[in-house]
Amino acid sequence: MSSLNILASLQTNGMIPEEYKQMPREALEKRVVEIKQQLGKRLFIPGHHYQKDEVIQFADATGDSLKLAQISAENTDAEFIVFCGVHFMAETADILTNNKQKVFLPDMRAGCSMADMADIQQTERAWEVLQGHFGDTILPLTYVNSTAAIKAFVGANGGATVTSSNAETMVKWAFDVKERILFLPDQHLGRNTAADLGLGLDEMAIWNPITNTLEYDGDYSAIKVILWKGHCSVHENFTVQNVVETRNQYPNMKIIVHPECRREVVELADTAGSTSYIINEIEKAEPGSAWAIGTEMNLVNRIINDHPDKKIISLNPHMCPCLTMNRIDLPHLVWSLDTLDNENNMVKVSPEITENAKLALERMLENS
Repeated sequence: MSSLNILASLQTNGMIPEEYKQMPREALEKRVVEIKQQLGKRLFIPGHHYQKDEVIQFADATGDSLKLAQISAENTDAEFIVFCGVHFMAETADILTNNKQKVFLPDMRAGCSMADMADIQQTERAWEVLQGHFGDTILPLTYVNSTAAIKAFVGANGGATVTSSNAETMVKWAFDVKERILFLPDQHLGRNTAADLGLGLDEMAIWNPITNTLEYDGDYSAIKVILWKGHCSVHENFTVQNVVETRNQYPNMKIIVHPECRREVVELADTAGSTSYIINEIEKAEPGSAWAIGTEMNLVNRIINDHPDKKIISLNPHMCPCLTMNRIDLPHLVWSLDTLDNENNMVKVSPEITENAKLALERMLENS
């Protein structure tokens, strides 16, 4: 599969006009309401959990990336899907929706640093080297937080996507198929999942896509998991020191973190799980309970506001919101809505990528 033939198409008519940046918030909010009323069921706005409140207030559905893509696909009345998230999420929505639906990303700069740490050229080079080392013993798995091209690569090579909720199930499935797995693009989710399933750290190697080398001291025959050297720039910033300081300051506080955090942080936390898991755990917690949450700051602040009966803090008090998620703001949302007929900022995945990426997604849905 040539990398030249599997690039997704991103259509844009340029940068946002200055007039949108100068509009007062009230005028912007009024415009969104007007357009939603005009288009009715023809318009659907999914909003990821990490979005700003100024944007999330207009979301027709909130959730994680896969859930929102699935809801978009089910909502066949919607001609325009304006995805408030990042590029890989809009790609997944375009993969799953029908040909009559069009997917838009209000700001094309809204990427994901983790997804960008594994591009298709790097992956094809890695696969060739790894096949040389291990032969046909490896099954590729990719986190849904990856580009459409990576999903397509995994699908074409017999693998599947995973989410932070079903990663354990999918890793178990993969080991029923092949002796080893290549886990893209987040090393921390891969490491945490494999360790929770009983694999030792000495059975895990790291693939460095920059040097195009396998980082491992020992006999390659012992390797069961090959972790792509990628990470979430937000979750990697939670540290052991954050845990220690929280324990010292709040001895009775429970610590809950996302599995994209480093292994040593997950081991020290009281519990770890997906975004949905974190939200649900806080919701069902007793009033008066105390929590330190290790995940994105926009979501943490929203959870704090939604649960005034509980003591909730960020595990890292100096954490900033995800910078790329924060690129979607009210001016960009209004600009996108105003220019839907011009197909401004439309995300279109090629048929070849769509076909193979669907294979990866479908294998996950069939086996989890």
